[in-house]
Amino acid sequence: MSTETTSAPAIRYAAVTFDCPDPAELARFYGEALGLPVLYSGDDFILLGQEGSAGLGFSRLAGYQRPTWPDPAREKRAHLELGVDDLDAAQARLLALGAVEPPAQPQPDRWRVLLDPAGHPFCITTLA
Repeated sequence: MSTETTSAPAIRYAAVTFDCPDPAELARFYGEALGLPVLYSGDDFILLGQEGSAGLGFSRLAGYQRPTWPDPAREKRAHLELGVDDLDAAQARLLALGAVEPPAQPQPDRWRVLLDPAGHPFCITTLA
């Protein structure tokens, strides 16, 4: 290991991007759920967020196949954990926005698993 002091290039966390069949639909869902405005919008990619902060991106993927959680046939690759004050109220709001409740709920008293409009699992919890 070198003891030379060199300036490393600045690297910062910019966004998490989800593949999906319809970026506009998924951006609408998360934008309304999290109160995030659109920072960039194109036919195949939309970025939500606040200027200077990390955001959420949604990228059109031809042939997209929904995750089948909890069935491991097409497992999720990552998921969001969203902190809420009231699990029941947050779940009702997210379902009204287009989320779906899967039948499997590992610990519904601590967190709830929901599926976004493109089928990505995400969790709501009062622990965060």
